[in-house]
Amino acid sequence: MATLDVRPILAAGDEPFELIMQTVAALGPSEELVIVSPFEPVPLEGVLGSQGFEYRAVEIGAGDWRVTFTRNP
Repeated sequence: MATLDVRPILAAGDEPFELIMQTVAALGPSEELVIVSPFEPVPLEGVLGSQGFEYRAVEIGAGDWRVTFTRNP
């Protein structure tokens, strides 16, 4: 499992998309990706969904979200 907490990246005014996509590319076939974000990353859910990932989004408090992406079998 790979976990990326993108909150500090976003707080610094930067965009984490490239890092996320690099991490996705490095995942093994059965590895999950967990994103921790200050909002539900709906656009990312769509992008990775179109690449064969399912996701579970859970609000973890204070407006933060934990989204787990798993490849469809």
